[in-house]
Amino acid sequence: MTATYLLGNAAYIVGVFDVAELAFILFFIFFVGLVIYLNRESRREGYPLEDEQTGLVMRGTPLTDGGKKVFHLPHGRGTYVPEDAPRDPVNIAAKQAFPGRGAPFVPSGDPMIDGLGPAAYANRQDYPDLTMDGLPRIVPIGDSHDMMVAEQDVNPIGLPVYGADKKKAGTVSDIWVDQSESMIRYLEVTTNSGKRVLAPMGFVAIQGKGFLGGITPLVDDQVALADIEALRSDQFDAVPAIATPGTITRLEEDKIQAYYGGGYMYATAERAEPWL
Repeated sequence: MTATYLLGNAAYIVGVFDVAELAFILFFIFFVGLVIYLNRESRREGYPLEDEQTGLVMRGTPLTDGGKKVFHLPHGRGTYVPEDAPRDPVNIAAKQAFPGRGAPFVPSGDPMIDGLGPAAYANRQDYPDLTMDGLPRIVPIGDSHDMMVAEQDVNPIGLPVYGADKKKAGTVSDIWVDQSESMIRYLEVTTNSGKRVLAPMGFVAIQGKGFLGGITPLVDDQVALADIEALRSDQFDAVPAIATPGTITRLEEDKIQAYYGGGYMYATAERAEPWL
């Protein structure tokens, strides 16, 4: 009788509630919590958002605002909080094709100089990237720790540089290497006017003797060359300059990379037009 009484009370308390139902409820609560957590975390770096037309900052809600994210920088450089960084200017050298959110911006000046579209860059820290030892990471090859061009490869120093218009833009005067990755990052180009600028190695094609871009034979077919299709020969003088010789900062890197990247769309009028 006692055992029957206890089982009856247990059934009265639990009813038809079983382990499968409990597992489903716990999973549902966990899943909803996970969605809220991920939604908050996805807005902790670079947020809050701002209206693209007015610049008005859009504030979040308790379900979307995960708080500020703090990055601890190496080499004693302190901390960085993306939300506290200065906001981008609203007034840019462009206007929207039509009023409305999401409308494309049409450049009103030189988009490669103004940093629009593919020529846009991030306002990174204006100090050099460093190695694990705290030394400048990207330096001229002569300032590196005994790095050199392999004997079986073409040494680009001294090669003529040609742009997208198949005209000579200058001559390669130096190589900048990455001491952490042991690779060439930039070629230093002395332009026709005598200005020294950097060209990212990813935009350079070292061509063999006799051909420009593998298509057009050169007048002098006895030399190799550095082919840079991103820019016209007259646009190399406007490449963003570095402030300190032999040292490049993160901000300067982003500006240089963006300038060459923007050239693939804005260097010539034909590139900015639709294909169809």
